[in-house]
Amino acid sequence: MLVLVAPGQGAQTPGFLTPWLELPGAADRVAAWSDAIGLDLAHYGTQADAEAIRDTAVAQPLLVAAGILSAAALGDISEVAPGAVAGHSVGEITAAAFAGVLDDTAALTLVRRRGLAMAEAAAVTATGMSALLGGDPEVSVAHLEKLGLTPANVNGAGQIVAAGTLEQLAALNEDKPEGVRKIVPLKVAGAFHTHHMASAVDSLAEAAKELSPADPKVVYVSNRDGRTVESGSEVLERLVGQVANPVRWDLCMETFKELGVTALLEVCPGGTLTGLAKRALPGVKTLALKTPDDLDAARELIAEHA
Repeated sequence: MLVLVAPGQGAQTPGFLTPWLELPGAADRVAAWSDAIGLDLAHYGTQADAEAIRDTAVAQPLLVAAGILSAAALGDISEVAPGAVAGHSVGEITAAAFAGVLDDTAALTLVRRRGLAMAEAAAVTATGMSALLGGDPEVSVAHLEKLGLTPANVNGAGQIVAAGTLEQLAALNEDKPEGVRKIVPLKVAGAFHTHHMASAVDSLAEAAKELSPADPKVVYVSNRDGRTVESGSEVLERLVGQVANPVRWDLCMETFKELGVTALLEVCPGGTLTGLAKRALPGVKTLALKTPDDLDAARELIAEHA
């Protein structure tokens, strides 16, 4: 059984979209999306520097566009035939597009509103996120809460992401939880999936009213609790609330196990989620789509496991 997954913010790197735009029809498709959402995706995906694409309002639409574009290079979802789809944080919108809950333009429109709303919320207070590598999750979570930080992403495989003010994150660097071997600041511009994003939830709820979600065509696994969701309206409701609630990728991977996953394919810009899967899902084959050079290997994986 194949699970198709999409990464979240922080996976982007300068120029990562360049080779994908060389595929037949890709540049025209991205140009149409850019016109629809008022953002030059091709420019940001090919020419912009790391600081420019760190901007939440830019990074999020760019990631969703790249995920949809790279998956489309493999064929229609019925041809890829995953047993389940999921996405990490903003990658859940990409997964909603895979599952047919939202069409591509609706997904890009929603993520554009999401990115703008979260950027606005992040501008109120200087906040950020840092990944804790290693340590016992229960010990780490208790330590974070003592410092006033939120365990915003519980990723499994010995990784938790802390979110809060820059002062709180500085205190964490000086006072690591027992067993944590390293703390890595993330390439994001705010404390996502925390109470700092409350205003963004309200904005996204308004945007969601304009959409008409369909029920998922394939099994959709939710970040909220790792549950599978069968209703398109519930998927959309969860996408809205997710902005200010923790991402439980650890529970998503537990669900993948229960579903009998044998392979995990991560769309562009892949690498983060395959890395977690290699540690948390032993025996499961993994492949990350980084460039079109990975498409043949991805097709082989699909032939074996879809």
